[in-house]
Amino acid sequence: MQSLSIAATGMMAQQLNVEVISNNIANMSTSGFKRQRAEFQDLLYQNLRRVGTNSSDAGTIVPAGVQVGLGVKTGSVYRVMTQGNMDNTENKLDIAIQGRGYFRVELPSGEDAYTRAGSFQISADGQLVTADGYTLAPGITIPQEATDITISRDGQVQVSLPGQTDTQIVGQIELAAFANDAGLDPLGDNLFVETAASGAPTIGTPASDGIGSVLQGFLETSNVNSVTEITSLITAQRAYEMNAKVITATDEMMSVTSNVK
Repeated sequence: MQSLSIAATGMMAQQLNVEVISNNIANMSTSGFKRQRAEFQDLLYQNLRRVGTNSSDAGTIVPAGVQVGLGVKTGSVYRVMTQGNMDNTENKLDIAIQGRGYFRVELPSGEDAYTRAGSFQISADGQLVTADGYTLAPGITIPQEATDITISRDGQVQVSLPGQTDTQIVGQIELAAFANDAGLDPLGDNLFVETAASGAPTIGTPASDGIGSVLQGFLETSNVNSVTEITSLITAQRAYEMNAKVITATDEMMSVTSNVK
């Protein structure tokens, strides 16, 4: 009986579904996190009577046929790239992206990584860095004597210096946009790297050429909706239980068959 293996594929699919949902819930407070969603596909079909074949010498055609499905498989687990809410932190070095784009940071290996988490700090050299010390690209150095930092919506970084009335421009924040955000490879620590699926990044100034703007003093929150995730979790749990019930029923049917005398 195929129902044992079919139900087993259903249980494995729902197990993966619960794992994806649990990761979403665990990252509800992660800045810039984008929730994931599992998509499933049906497996191959066993044709007991193929549709469209001739059923007689007169050329009559089988209209429906008999196909038995063999279960389910995971098609993909992709990220839903909707905008998160804006959390007002009142921290001058917190920057949120409104719209498309990622901050570009330099890894110790020399590679570029990309992130939506805009919680930056100032290093000992005065450069803007991530919480792990990775430099925001292109490098922006804040003078030690600066008394205030202002970042405009188009990413221009200005500082106020003692004894000067006018502010001084010290750098320009750039954002990277991708044709397929879901194709980025996650490294953990809120970082992504480009892949062949994501395409090469388009580097540009915020608020121009279809790239989002930046907002100083805010952080983008996770786009995880707790009500939606709990509802999906309950649905996955019920589906898992139903597949387990199929296995129980199949086992009972096979037991009856084996006991026939």
